[in-house]
Amino acid sequence: MRKRTNNTVMHSYPGMVAIVTTSYNGEDNVMAAGWHSYISMDPPIYGVAIGRERHTYELVKNAGNFAVNFLPYEKAKFIQQTGVYSGKDTNKFEIGDMTFDRGEKIPAPILHDAYVAYECQTIDVNSYGDHDWFVGDIVTFYKDETKFQANGLPDFEKLAIPLYLGRSQYAKLDKNSKIDSYQI
Repeated sequence: MRKRTNNTVMHSYPGMVAIVTTSYNGEDNVMAAGWHSYISMDPPIYGVAIGRERHTYELVKNAGNFAVNFLPYEKAKFIQQTGVYSGKDTNKFEIGDMTFDRGEKIPAPILHDAYVAYECQTIDVNSYGDHDWFVGDIVTFYKDETKFQANGLPDFEKLAIPLYLGRSQYAKLDKNSKIDSYQI
């Protein structure tokens, strides 16, 4: 039975984790972000919450841009590493054996293993509690078309998506998952 609690209930999981990348002053960095969202489709705008204590925070703030990458389930360990280690003392790209290209319009890394990625030019930053919400115009889109069906939905025969459950645990959304369609 549900009852009132005095503790904060952070129930936004399971959910996808966005991998935020940035480059500033010759330093590349990557971090996992559980709190992120589309904000607008036209124009395309995306937002991500970054804690002010994170090393990535100052880099994104100073760069004025960032990239958002989505990785398949096979890279869940890397996703976890990017959320646990700090780029201040660890090269997370090296420990995760993750390669990338530079973005076409911004210098942030676009991960080779990402099935979708966005280059975002920061247009606004607002503080909410212990995080700042970075909002970016999506200036370039990347998509591995081989991982999607003609209707735009993921092809779970070719792509498994990691869903973060919390407490360092991930579930796999793939061809073995039960998926229903409701035509109303």
